[in-house]
Amino acid sequence: MNKSAPTDKRNIAMWLVLLAAGGAFALTMGVRQSMGLFLSALNTSTALGVGSISLAFAFGQLWWGLTQPFAGAIADRIGTGRVILIGVVLVAVGTIITPLMTTTAGLIFAIGVLSAGGAGMAGPSVLMAASARLVPASKRGLATGIVNAGGSFGQFAMAPIAIGLMATVGWAGAMQWMGVLALLALPAVWVLKGNSKALAAASAAATGTKALTAREAISQALATPSFRYLTIGFVVCGFHVAFLATHLPGVVAACGLPPAIGGWALAIIGLFNIFGSIAIGWAVGKWRMKTLLSLLYATRGLAVLIFLLAPKTAPVMLVFAAVMGVTFLSVVPPTVGLVAKMFGTANMAMLFGVAMLGHQVGGFFGAFMGGYVFERTGSYDLVWYIDIVLAIGAALINLPIREARLPRAGLAA
Repeated sequence: MNKSAPTDKRNIAMWLVLLAAGGAFALTMGVRQSMGLFLSALNTSTALGVGSISLAFAFGQLWWGLTQPFAGAIADRIGTGRVILIGVVLVAVGTIITPLMTTTAGLIFAIGVLSAGGAGMAGPSVLMAASARLVPASKRGLATGIVNAGGSFGQFAMAPIAIGLMATVGWAGAMQWMGVLALLALPAVWVLKGNSKALAAASAAATGTKALTAREAISQALATPSFRYLTIGFVVCGFHVAFLATHLPGVVAACGLPPAIGGWALAIIGLFNIFGSIAIGWAVGKWRMKTLLSLLYATRGLAVLIFLLAPKTAPVMLVFAAVMGVTFLSVVPPTVGLVAKMFGTANMAMLFGVAMLGHQVGGFFGAFMGGYVFERTGSYDLVWYIDIVLAIGAALINLPIREARLPRAGLAA
């Protein structure tokens, strides 16, 4: 008998899971993170002003986070596939109808409620938890890094696609085609179906203890200082990521550089975060996760400071984008790893969703403040300085985190 056959099948199954989760994240994240390229066209078409349109994007950041604890809780109970299906359809519908909106309320509904809410349902809390549930515990760090890299690849691939579509079919047609492309994530529904309920029940029977309810799991997490520190750091990550995703093309324009540099800068962020995510996912199994988080946040602050002092040329902008790309979403694998280590996987989608909610509270302020500050000062410099201070704070607040499994934290390892 060939003993390697079962191992080969398990490896194939694992990579199929990662392809499905990473591919779905690539499409939903790629579509969302490319929307900043349409900000100027939306402003010209609606004459609402950058501040009002930024409010729609900012609400989307907040709503993306608000949906994730609930989407995670539902996925933990009734199944990941159903949640992803609804999410992908909402992303497509919201993106397709956005060019038809002519008011701030309409943009908030299309961008902020439908598209962002759908992306939250088919987003990292659900996809990362499904991957952690379906791959061996020893491979979780690398697995979450690969899935996270999928989101980065989506940003890398979708930004040039959006630019090309805008040049050929106009900004409205381009945005609608981006919505259609999101539907390519639907096959992940079948691969990632299932939930952690049965796994938790089996663990409870084996240990003779009762699995935590959703309310008990959230209460324990919020009462744990390490989880609070982790979430506060994640708030800073959200501020940074949303500001860049929404306003980097505007930063490029304010520096007097061609608009194409803005698209390529977003694409480079996505490209380099592929490498950053996989490298950090690998490092999760080698070093303390809290140390990795502190280093990533400190690197961001230093890179922004150097960028502010450097001449604003195209090469400087693209190098800055590359450095930002390495750290852009690389905080996700160690954050997921810490949640799983402290609380297990039984309620992981929901608990990581709670952390993502904090992330998107920061995202709301990052997206909104970018437009607000620019309208009133004609510059983004104040936001950059705030970002530096926040990055230093995030680097410090992660250091006291205790990397240990909590008693009765969750029963599915």
